Amino acid sequence: MTLLRAASGAALFFFALCRPLDAEDVTLTSRDGEVELSGTLLGFDGEFYRIDTIYGELTVDGSGVTCDGPACPSLQDFVAEIRISGAASMGSVMLPALIETFAQRNGYSVTRETRDASHRVYELKDTNTDRTVARFFFRLTNTDEGFADLLANEADIVMASREVRPDEVQRASEAGMGDVSDARRARVLALDAIVPIVASDNPVRSVSPGDLARVFAGDIRNWSALGGPDAPISLYGPDAASGLSQAFQHLVMDRSDLDQTSEIKRYSLGEDLVQAVAADPFALGIASFAETGRARVLALEGGCGRNLVAGRQTIKTEDYPFTAPMFLYRPARRLPRTGREFMAFATSSAAQLVIRRSGFVDQSPELATLDVQGNRLANAIGAAGPEISLQDLQRMVSVLGPRKRLTTSFRFEAGSARLDAQSRSNIVQLAEALERGTYDSGELLFVGFSDGNGPALANQSISLRRAEAVRRAVLDAAETFDRDRTILEVDAFGEAMPVACDSSDWGRLINRRVEVWVR
Repeated sequence: MTLLRAASGAALFFFALCRPLDAEDVTLTSRDGEVELSGTLLGFDGEFYRIDTIYGELTVDGSGVTCDGPACPSLQDFVAEIRISGAASMGSVMLPALIETFAQRNGYSVTRETRDASHRVYELKDTNTDRTVARFFFRLTNTDEGFADLLANEADIVMASREVRPDEVQRASEAGMGDVSDARRARVLALDAIVPIVASDNPVRSVSPGDLARVFAGDIRNWSALGGPDAPISLYGPDAASGLSQAFQHLVMDRSDLDQTSEIKRYSLGEDLVQAVAADPFALGIASFAETGRARVLALEGGCGRNLVAGRQTIKTEDYPFTAPMFLYRPARRLPRTGREFMAFATSSAAQLVIRRSGFVDQSPELATLDVQGNRLANAIGAAGPEISLQDLQRMVSVLGPRKRLTTSFRFEAGSARLDAQSRSNIVQLAEALERGTYDSGELLFVGFSDGNGPALANQSISLRRAEAVRRAVLDAAETFDRDRTILEVDAFGEAMPVACDSSDWGRLINRRVEVWVR
């Protein structure tokens, strides 16, 4: 019999505490009575004990031992307790909707208890036995607080509206939680975007990212500078500690080398912010695409006349530049079985409809034919010139015309060969789809595009290398994929089909991309 499944401090990486048990001495004895361990019980997840012994911290399979001592938990009446902390925008609607659907699929009933503005408890009961099987404890604050709770061992899962920072990764590793940025620990649950919003009767319809940054830095103070009335601009934004505000600083303000002014009216809840903007005719706010209410979203304009509007498809493809993936993070330790089953459901394709209905952008791939992408073709024609010939455009149309474009796209971090967070998640999802046989007997074409800076031949070469790199990354992730079942090829068209204006850093960034076309 194998009594010990892990030993020493490494055991912590694969074991999740539920609510910490009072530290008391227990004795674990093998079923045949030949092996006995005594120590302080540190935790129990319904299947495994973790005890502190003279040999260090050990994890022991509960099915192979009996437990003696006042702290011994009941194996039959165990209730899984999972603590989730972080972004209120995720925990208010989306996660509860996923819990409700997960419960229905597994024959559980759900009751909700609201303890205060930021604390809720969802209790799941077996409908046949009326036995409580799990409790999900929510603390709804912001992303910073979520990671702080994780590091304090007061959360098992973090809801984050931004990517984990390097210092948070380091502190989690030092605390024995493993690499929380690893793909096995961090999953993009849904997609969102940062959008500028105004009252419905505001005459301004669009704003450039550069002007948006200058407004929120306090450098532009009057609507007349944006083509509106001669009136002062009132600024509204999310709480400074929220992931949305931090993502806005990173994606918009930092690219203009500016900081947000202290004159912004801040709101902890997105719905309160949107209501305030909708009621103020001179307001300009920064909000989540999932929470715009009665306010109107402004398009992003470029100097070449191309405007970008946030929508489900443009967010999925990252053609809209200010996308904001919504993450679930957890340390490298075991969750109770119900918690593991919930996480598997929440990150599955079956959960995507629930996510979409809750107001966020799901990650289910969608297909679009070339002939319904008039704006993109118009951009291609407009970008043609001495280096992009009619023959180049004809080749692009002949290659892409018989195919359909997936909304699964790949983009790289600014000034880096590293894929951005949404694209890294797309690698995993596309690899899983290949392993499931979704594209069996078909063909996937990875198509590279570039910005317009530099010679066309060099841009063609760069975009082809990017397409090849993405193809390799997908194949590396699809470990069980039979390569004889689906054809995976690469092609590139350089600067031939821009999405945005090349006159700005953000425009060039989103023009550098790899798309996937299916036949």
